[in-house]
Amino acid sequence: MNAVSWDPKQYLRHADLRSRPFFELVDRVPGTPRRVVDLGCGPGNVTISLTERWPDATLVGVDSSPEMIEQARRDHAESGVAFRVGDIVTYDPAEDEPDLILSNAALQWVPGHLKLFPGWIEALPQGGVLAFQVPGNFDQPSHALLTELRNSPRWRDTVGGPHRAAIPEPAQYLATLSGLGCAVDAWETTYHQVLHGEQSVLDWMLGTGLRPTLDLLPDPQQREAFLAEYAALLDAAYPRQDFGTVLPFRRVFAVAVKM
Repeated sequence: MNAVSWDPKQYLRHADLRSRPFFELVDRVPGTPRRVVDLGCGPGNVTISLTERWPDATLVGVDSSPEMIEQARRDHAESGVAFRVGDIVTYDPAEDEPDLILSNAALQWVPGHLKLFPGWIEALPQGGVLAFQVPGNFDQPSHALLTELRNSPRWRDTVGGPHRAAIPEPAQYLATLSGLGCAVDAWETTYHQVLHGEQSVLDWMLGTGLRPTLDLLPDPQQREAFLAEYAALLDAAYPRQDFGTVLPFRRVFAVAVKM
């Protein structure tokens, strides 16, 4: 996974909306796992909820961002969860021997992540579970407008590049994991998220999708100018209403049980 600098405080500004899919994913996980690994755990704010759901389980949170792991360790030092820096691409389940591998909104950062599934499923015991969710909204204005702006004449030499690749559809996850000998539950949900405040969609994007672009704009004046242009595009695409700004957000889920 390419290194991306993360701001845990910005990410947590929309913690309730970001965490809802995690809880809906975990609710579909069968059984009582003994050893759980959360890949892409971020600042650990949802990982620690597993201590209440499965109080006897050994819990590990892994994230490629030192900033996120530092925040997780600082905020949840007494949780009993072991947080460590690690890359999803090179993750070896033999290190933890999990019977549940979780990943919440992280695999979309790993191109070709379907190739990781055979090794993970092989490492799980019979009855072990792989459960994950990924955003499925990369064709929406929030991302399409960002790509157009990055590749505009003013910005293409600095931050230009291809559009984010679409993640697999639920049917592809279903077929791939079924082919690895799993019983699979795959589905999708579109959340009509209501955001509040000025430039609220920009504020949402600052926590996740904008991070790679911001890394290419270290100059404060350049960054401010880029964000001003992007904010204007977002305000037009997502008009503010009396009750807030609606950001439709599709997510794709899968829970695979090794048979």
